Amino acid sequence: METKALTSIAIIGAGPAGLALALSLHMHAPHIRTSLYELRSPTTSLYGAVTFSPNSIQILDKLGVYQRIKDHGFEFEDIVFKDSSNVTTDVYCMGKEQFGYKALRVYRRIVLRELRAVAADRGISVFYGRKFSKVVDEGEEGVTFEFEDGTRESASLLVGADGIHSPVRQYIHPDASPIYSGNMCITSAVKRSQLRLPTPYFPLPSSISSTLGVVVLAPQDPAGEEILVLTQRQHPEQDKEKWDIVRNNKHKLHSILQTGKETWPDVVQSALEHLDIQKLSVWPFYLVPGLTTWKSEKGGVIIIGDAAHAIPPPAGQGASQALEDAFSFSYLVSKLSKLDDRNEALMKWEKYRMARMERVTELTRKLSNRRLPAEALVKLLLEDVFVDGAKEGQSWLYEPRIEKTVDDLLSKLTKISDPAIESNLDLLSMLTTSKTPEPAVESKLAASLTAAALILSVSSGKAIA
Repeated sequence: METKALTSIAIIGAGPAGLALALSLHMHAPHIRTSLYELRSPTTSLYGAVTFSPNSIQILDKLGVYQRIKDHGFEFEDIVFKDSSNVTTDVYCMGKEQFGYKALRVYRRIVLRELRAVAADRGISVFYGRKFSKVVDEGEEGVTFEFEDGTRESASLLVGADGIHSPVRQYIHPDASPIYSGNMCITSAVKRSQLRLPTPYFPLPSSISSTLGVVVLAPQDPAGEEILVLTQRQHPEQDKEKWDIVRNNKHKLHSILQTGKETWPDVVQSALEHLDIQKLSVWPFYLVPGLTTWKSEKGGVIIIGDAAHAIPPPAGQGASQALEDAFSFSYLVSKLSKLDDRNEALMKWEKYRMARMERVTELTRKLSNRRLPAEALVKLLLEDVFVDGAKEGQSWLYEPRIEKTVDDLLSKLTKISDPAIESNLDLLSMLTTSKTPEPAVESKLAASLTAAALILSVSSGKAIA
């Protein structure tokens, strides 16, 4: 069956993953029309920050976004693990110059503001107030989908970058609902000056443990003056409305954090004493169950980011892996017109991303275990807990080499369909199968070798020295 050309891609969700995908497509496949549809209106009032590590920062840099957000965030290299006696028990590398970049923690509203601005500069359409409802039809000509207001749109491909509660995912996996982990994360903020630091050079960010678990203290503004305070507690699952009640009951959240305050080291006690009550919030930890595929059977509908593989935050890889999905998928799309079997190419990309996510999930599990109360931590096997201070050991995570990996995946699927290239390759074949080519062939070959090389170099995106 002939594969139809890709002319348009519709993206559901204009968060970091969706916007990064649109910008990546503009970079890798500018001939494809890209449209984003977002349920909510654009807002600049979001609180909270997001962490980017070198693997995602290199993507943001290529997309022209990194330099726009860098000076608005806090750069750092490590998270230091401390016990209740202020002894350093381990160090987790989040970024380093050897990987090209340090890690960056920056307010989410700034990230979205700059992603939107770059998208607007490049003429990418974002339609707000559009709530995706369902896929109406998926066939050779593309995908038709419907919004809650009854309006319909069509595109060659539909990509769901619509988060952990993804409606697009329901089309591919009707029964795959997010699974609650049993824990909620409680966050707030304090001023650095309000902390009773054990020493003037106390490292931040730090993960500080006690019998109650772990509190993370992490700077999240350029000067390092506002400090995130984060911990987790077990809590029964709630529906959306009841989670909103939990989130908005600031005084109840404050009371929860004060329970057992005396068991924490003094630096944590000082943080708990000065919490900004208005910035108290909760983040229920939900996981996406292991999915057998991220695409529909016909290959016209794809999911990326949290829609495909939401993971808890300990490794700081939620946003970073969503950006890897976006960048690798857009690079794949730029190659699809040269392939015999688009669906097989999507399967190869999917397998590569799933294998990488499996490794990231395992790292996240081990780091999550570091946040358990001491009495639970001692019951675990050593291989179930992150113990690794070596920065070099993180190169697999922070140096993904996305383009090369995708090229390698597709190397056996590439179909050369340019008649000029095929003609010149026929000549090359005649030369290699005959010790003495006939004069006419030899003359034609001599005149064509340079042209063939030039065409091949343009097709592969490489320059000839």
